[in-house]
Amino acid sequence: MKLLVSWLRDFVDLRQPVAEVASTLSMCGFEVAGIEADEVIDFEITANRPDCLSVAGLAREAATAFDVPLRLPWADPAGHSVTSGARAVPTPSRIDGERISVSIEAPDLCPRYAAALAEVTIGPSPDWLAARLTAAGVRPINNVVDVTNYVLLEIGHPLHAFDLERLDGRRLCARRARPGERIRTLDGEARALDPEMLVIADGSSAQAVAGVMGGAASEVWSGTRVIALESAYFKPASVRRTSKRLGLKSEASTRFERGTDINVPVVALERACSLLERIGAGRPVGAPIDVYPAPRGPVDLTLRRERIDWLLGVGVDDGEVARILTGLGFAVTGVPGGWRVSVPTRRVDVLREADLIEEVARHFGYDKVPSHFPPLRAVAPRPDPRMARKALVRHVLAAAGFSEAVSWTFIDAADAAPFAGPGEAPVPLAYPLSEKFAVLRPSLLPGLVDGVAHNRRHQIRDVRLFEVGASFSAAEGERHRVAFALTGAGVMEHWGGGMRPADFFDAVGVVERLGEALALPLRFADSTASCLVPGRAAAVSVGETTVGAVGLLVPAESERRGLPGGDEIFVAELDLDAIDRLAPIADTEVRALPRFPSIVRDISVVIDERLRSQQVRETIQRVAPATLVGMREFDRYKGQGIPEGRYSLSLRLTFRASDRTLTDADVQEAMERIMAALATEHGAIQR
Repeated sequence: MKLLVSWLRDFVDLRQPVAEVASTLSMCGFEVAGIEADEVIDFEITANRPDCLSVAGLAREAATAFDVPLRLPWADPAGHSVTSGARAVPTPSRIDGERISVSIEAPDLCPRYAAALAEVTIGPSPDWLAARLTAAGVRPINNVVDVTNYVLLEIGHPLHAFDLERLDGRRLCARRARPGERIRTLDGEARALDPEMLVIADGSSAQAVAGVMGGAASEVWSGTRVIALESAYFKPASVRRTSKRLGLKSEASTRFERGTDINVPVVALERACSLLERIGAGRPVGAPIDVYPAPRGPVDLTLRRERIDWLLGVGVDDGEVARILTGLGFAVTGVPGGWRVSVPTRRVDVLREADLIEEVARHFGYDKVPSHFPPLRAVAPRPDPRMARKALVRHVLAAAGFSEAVSWTFIDAADAAPFAGPGEAPVPLAYPLSEKFAVLRPSLLPGLVDGVAHNRRHQIRDVRLFEVGASFSAAEGERHRVAFALTGAGVMEHWGGGMRPADFFDAVGVVERLGEALALPLRFADSTASCLVPGRAAAVSVGETTVGAVGLLVPAESERRGLPGGDEIFVAELDLDAIDRLAPIADTEVRALPRFPSIVRDISVVIDERLRSQQVRETIQRVAPATLVGMREFDRYKGQGIPEGRYSLSLRLTFRASDRTLTDADVQEAMERIMAALATEHGAIQR
């Protein structure tokens, strides 16, 4: 909303410079986009304050902020604004020889419709009026149209002028559009209407899209002699829906879809007629016609004094509360413990007591409200243990060289389909922003694969991405998962050796590392996932429950996203919700750092070549004392001196006690026990 400060001074006696006016109003909650030449302030008005999309609305705020009287140019001699009440003027059968009928066939979409006739002489507007419109960003057209735009900016209520001679039957009717009905709007476009849209029609066809834009067939032109001025109230949701469906936005729709004052249409008509006379453009013919079958009055709310103190944390003087609310146009009456406040119909944002307190706070000054923490009335709940698990997952994957990605929850249906479960379709959105965001993602993998493709297009060869987030399906609802994707090098290039490309076992190794960190006994089996290459994929299970999959992404998905030919992308995804059920997070056990030294012993045994090293480790762990704290293989030999069908396995064992220093005798006893078990169970011979 561009505000010409000289126009504002017609309403409020302000002597402050423009910068101070802008600063003060910004302190009252109005964001200033900038101050332009010729004393124009550009305000960003939020959608909940349609009353301030006008000079009068901002003048009321300024008058309250600077504590000066407000002057409304259309106030009656007693000083009361004619917006203070609703009225219904009976429709006359004849007005000075001109006849027009006004009716409402859709009162649910148009609760009030008013019209007035005026004889006009079309011509240019006076310089002062044209200059004010230009400063506000509105192009002057002719004196009649300029007056309607002037009233829109001044009062905030849109008007529209019809050429009376072009109205069939000299009739105006607010009705729903008929099936197949079309209209050519003032922008020259022919638009198809549907029965959910409200139109203003004459005796035969639609002449305006109600609240959005007028029709070209009845527009005011140089030969117009009598106009019918429209001033109405339209249901905001109807205007918003119509504007969106037609792809048509106007200054009128911007105000109607946010909510105008239902009790101001006749005031706007009278102001427009007064301006037409003032600039010599015309004169009103008869009284306005006002069809208002169900008048609405102000809403009464109770404002409690202690509630102000409780919400703001600071007391506000009673006189200051009354001054602020009265200045903003509320009728205030003192009652025990507070006030009875009458909310004018222009304030569509004030619906409850808290809204009134916000009005007081805005003009009292947010800088006067103290900042402090509220008192704790209960013990804070323990953090969700799943948060710790997610943090651990992030730490493990970051340590494995992956970078965390955050991808869109809404994706293209074609991208989602290959990753949906068997026989499932992705969950569609009722009102998607575009086809690229039409469904909820059934998996985290589509976003990660897109991330890999984006990096490869920027010539980044080695890409490792992971994400922790939610996926969605009709059968299971929202599920929390972790997924990763990798391509490029499995082992980074080094001067001591060449680069090795990533393979299936690298991806499996990352999954195994996650399993170790989460204390999960993972198992791998053949996978039937449609997005993975058969034979190079595995289902990941815990016990009998499948918790995810790992493998090579099918080349068709890589190519569809524009990845270079031959790029292999290995992916994995695990269901964290399923893992939480299978292995609930236990309390973390914290141990002190060891105080006593350790003893290291090496052992080499000759065993059958069909015996896996895992079985050897399991045997050692079972028979060794608790002082065995570390074990790893460091050599495997097969050749001269080793019998056919056998091999030599060397292990390094570390012993340490937490309460004493171990002796050689302690360790020797443990080594003899271990060797005896290996010889008995596996036929091992010590080298």
